[in-house]
Amino acid sequence: MPLAMLTNELSFSSKILAWFDQHGRHDLPWQQPRTPYRVWVSEIMLQQTQVRTVIPYFERFMARFPEIITLADAPLDAVLEHWSGLGYYARARHLHRAAQQLRDQYAGQMPADFAQVQALPGIGRSTAGAIMALAFEQRYAILDGNVKRVLTRHGGIVGWPGETAVANTLWALAEQYTPTVRIAEYTQAIMDLGAGVCSRSRPQCARCPIHADCQARATGQQQCLPTPRKARAQPLRHTVMLMIQGPQGVLLQQRPPVGLWGGLWAFPQVEQLDEVTPWCLAHLGTAPQTLQAWEPFTHVFSHFRWKITPVWLGLAHDPAKIMEAGGWLWYNYSDAIAVGVPAPVANLLAQLFQNN
Repeated sequence: MPLAMLTNELSFSSKILAWFDQHGRHDLPWQQPRTPYRVWVSEIMLQQTQVRTVIPYFERFMARFPEIITLADAPLDAVLEHWSGLGYYARARHLHRAAQQLRDQYAGQMPADFAQVQALPGIGRSTAGAIMALAFEQRYAILDGNVKRVLTRHGGIVGWPGETAVANTLWALAEQYTPTVRIAEYTQAIMDLGAGVCSRSRPQCARCPIHADCQARATGQQQCLPTPRKARAQPLRHTVMLMIQGPQGVLLQQRPPVGLWGGLWAFPQVEQLDEVTPWCLAHLGTAPQTLQAWEPFTHVFSHFRWKITPVWLGLAHDPAKIMEAGGWLWYNYSDAIAVGVPAPVANLLAQLFQNN
């Protein structure tokens, strides 16, 4: 390696580590203690989710599933229940499947091998690198959103990071700058730097330990980098959620294991209001005794917006017909049923039981 490149690499990492010793986060829940399992769960939760949001979920998750085998042996409903509200539910399903693989293939332990870790469901190159670096002190680079922001600004790299050529450049830099000592601390440090100093909207360049040779700062491009993806119009979809309430509670249906809200419990849905009564006659064998449409609201996903019209349907008797098919349950807060429900459904359930 040329002397100039080696000096630059050492300067980059040593400056970030010196900053981390004074200003970094040393008391996050997954750092106390820092085990492979706790690191893994935290990294999955932190995908597209901020630290302050993750912390209470992580603490509840660890209290319920303190070990890999505990997680593997738990029913998926229990895992999804502890994920409810965190979003991107495929992460929870992958986490559960991976725990079962670790139980069956590795005696409930996380292997200290990069290829074996990356082969687990829901773990890509960056997440595997984070697990190896943080949990095992092995020299692997990471490239999450925070690190991409630091590297693109520091290097003045133009182009959307999702493009192959740009991603390859960033990976090369990430690997070049990862030191051979204090690997776990450096990995946490560069994530902290991106999250707390080199932030998306208001970077605090004066506090940055590597601002002296930052290309974005020198050219005034902090707000332009990383280059955003070309905007695409989000389609608006419509649905009607049927809040069917009978003497035993509110009827919920389990969604298919893959796809939107996969494996979670939600209200049955139709596309239009005029389909509500025919649906009830076909599935319940009876028309609703009372029907009341609530104010529509919009729920935003990463790739589309969903305009939801909730409709409350009151039944005098719980129809037995629909329960014979399976995949249905009568949900009542007082029963404390351990099932996962998506955030919009949880909010509507809270309103329902608050009003009754």
